[in-house]
Amino acid sequence: MLGYVTIGTRDLPRAVEFYDAIAKEMDTPRLMEFETFIAWQKPGGPAGLAVTLPYDKNPASVGNGMMVALQAKDPAQVKRLYELALSLGGTDEGPPGDRGGGFYAAYFRDRDGNKLNAFCMVSA
Repeated sequence: MLGYVTIGTRDLPRAVEFYDAIAKEMDTPRLMEFETFIAWQKPGGPAGLAVTLPYDKNPASVGNGMMVALQAKDPAQVKRLYELALSLGGTDEGPPGDRGGGFYAAYFRDRDGNKLNAFCMVSA
């Protein structure tokens, strides 16, 4: 259903540094690059992610209740993504762990305060 998700930023170079590192860990290349917008996605792959300066030129803000979930390949990658995000200036919203029903996840915010998680499904 989803093609891509766009996250607003107040500082594109700072956000791109964060998301380039996340995308590298997930082996996902940049798909598009413009002066105000950068997107990562594997051609023909799952939904992509983009970071943009808002088109209306107003400051980007965090959506209350909004979160972007990044599908990791296994619990080890969930942990690596969480630790990477924190090392890049992200903030903790919940360490890696089993959330029940085979759902393994870690929660964090990017440098702009946007909430993300890294998750995978594991056999019970």
